[in-house]
Amino acid sequence: MNLARTILAASALGLAALAANAAPVTYTVDTTHSRVTFYVNHLGFSNSVGEFRLGEGTLTFDADDWSRSKVDAHIPVQSLELGDAKWNTHILSADFLESAKYPEITFVSKKLEKVDATHGRLHGDLTIHGVTKPVVLDVTVNKVGEHPMRKTQAAGFTATATIKRSEFGVVAYVPAVADDVVIRIEIESFVPKA
Repeated sequence: MNLARTILAASALGLAALAANAAPVTYTVDTTHSRVTFYVNHLGFSNSVGEFRLGEGTLTFDADDWSRSKVDAHIPVQSLELGDAKWNTHILSADFLESAKYPEITFVSKKLEKVDATHGRLHGDLTIHGVTKPVVLDVTVNKVGEHPMRKTQAAGFTATATIKRSEFGVVAYVPAVADDVVIRIEIESFVPKA
């Protein structure tokens, strides 16, 4: 009888430990190692490249139940970099992003669907230029584990999507400058030390 109780108690403790390990983990975005890169076809000759840095944000990832994961990301529009100061100023102007009026791009997730062990589809609301639209990002989980330098839990993700800028009210020079914008997001994140 004592053996049966011991086995039951051990099993209960094991299940409790498993449940504790399965809890969602909330990470802080490492703004130094995270970027949003985008590509826009220019007159058919090239795919111009630009980037934004990610502002402060958080993401919660549950490795055992992806449906409990969530993202709240903020991108300062003034962080735009196109490799040319004059072009930066033009894209930030009222012709395009109107950064003085709309200083931030945001993405707030609604659900993360798991496709396989390292891939998923992140559904959420993207707000650009004061317009909010649903967007689906294809997500790759690059790595989850202890960060060798920070000595704390870390997680890295890549996310991609294609949006139409005209749907967000950014219509200048379409179609000469393409309506489709290809987006690639690289996120490194970590659990802050207490």
